[in-house]
Amino acid sequence: MARTLLGALLNKASTAAQTPVPFASRSQSNGRMFGTGRSAEAQMRAMTATGTLFAIVDRTSNATALVDWKLYRKAKSGRAEDRTEVTSHAALDLWNRPNGFMPRQEFVESQQQHFDLTGEAWWVISRAKGVRLPLEMWPVRPDRMQPIPDRDNFLKGYTYTSPDGEQVPLELDEVIQLRRPNPLDPYRGLSPVLSILPDLDTSRYAAEWSRAFFFNSAEPGGLIQVDQRLSDDEFNELRDRWNEQHRGVANAHRVAILEQGQWVDRTISQRDMQFVELRGATSDAIRGAYGISKTAIGDFEDINRASALAAKSWFAEQQTVPRLERIKAALNNELLPMFGPTTQGLEFDYEPPTPPDPEIEAQQLTARANAAAALRTAGWEAAGVLSAVGLPEIPYVGTPTAPAPDTSLSDWQDSVAGLLGGEFEAAQRWVAVEHDDDHTCGPCREVAGKTYKNRADAYADYPDGGGYKDCVGAKYGNPCRGHVEKRGRKGEGS
Repeated sequence: MARTLLGALLNKASTAAQTPVPFASRSQSNGRMFGTGRSAEAQMRAMTATGTLFAIVDRTSNATALVDWKLYRKAKSGRAEDRTEVTSHAALDLWNRPNGFMPRQEFVESQQQHFDLTGEAWWVISRAKGVRLPLEMWPVRPDRMQPIPDRDNFLKGYTYTSPDGEQVPLELDEVIQLRRPNPLDPYRGLSPVLSILPDLDTSRYAAEWSRAFFFNSAEPGGLIQVDQRLSDDEFNELRDRWNEQHRGVANAHRVAILEQGQWVDRTISQRDMQFVELRGATSDAIRGAYGISKTAIGDFEDINRASALAAKSWFAEQQTVPRLERIKAALNNELLPMFGPTTQGLEFDYEPPTPPDPEIEAQQLTARANAAAALRTAGWEAAGVLSAVGLPEIPYVGTPTAPAPDTSLSDWQDSVAGLLGGEFEAAQRWVAVEHDDDHTCGPCREVAGKTYKNRADAYADYPDGGGYKDCVGAKYGNPCRGHVEKRGRKGEGS
């Protein structure tokens, strides 16, 4: 069935695209282009209604399409950083080249335009006869797709309507639908355009008014008043002469000479001048429906480098990532299973679109380096330290240099505490353990609980780990009962 649809897409749709559709016919089939047009087609045509809406959809679809994708094999640990990349697979080839006419970037941009304008994006899967593996994917206009509800199984299939009216039935495994959930219809998506139709209408007519203002006279209009009724020939002659001499921007402010009648001036009112403010208000309403800031569509008024970087990060986190997550879910839950058992344990994922913050990266690198130094000084093995604090593997060339005079060990421990959840406090320090009773000598009682930063310092006071070197009892034949041991987390012995 998908091949039948493919023919409709390539042949009938291209034929229809070559035939211009007059504005009048569009109005008759969908209501007015703005305001009352609530069909999916009217919502897509609304992209050209105002520059603000066009900029929003163009920016979001482009940002989504530019992100790179990779295929991974999941790790047993479940952590994303432990995954291994898969560079050769039929599913990856299909995603990188959905069909012979468009690369992935164009495919994603096209389907994202559909989604941002109608709340729906449709992918139609094409297969060869007798082969179940997907060979091609096509983004299809939402207004030509119709879900077929099923009373028992919720959804029976889909119907595609070609430009000439032919209806092509499609099975469930031939279509992937992405949609913004519609609270009134579980089968269709919900578009932000529907919430701003009056604003689009207002913006368009305000623009038309401004255009007519400059086209007609380039200044406020007026009336030519005559005292007697004019014949048709006289009326036409007066109109034609006036238009010839005064109509258009180039003829603005020319002196008018009237053989009969008088000019009645009609000055522009303050209400008329508010059309500019009105267009600005409608632009704000359009941005509000999409949750887009001015900077996201190129308005960089009163902005500096820091705020520009913050705006870029915000756009990636709040606009691009949610769109990518929706595509990711469709790839992993619907497209990958079509390739059979070979996809078990595989998943698509995108490269993070959030731009790095140089200052934060520098702070994190410093904190990680300090944490690594503290752990190494505390006696931990060098290779494991790098992995623990998230640093890349670095060849170890010898004993670390002693801390700089102005950098105390406690500063390093604070860095480690920040990276390891605040539980580093004295973790794995060595501590002196003594019995405190009537037989404990004064020096042993004083040293009890003392902590050492490493094993060497602890064994200097307790040779071989047991017996305090300054114990008085040992001189009288009473062996010291004290020893040193590693302190576990939160002060517990290990």
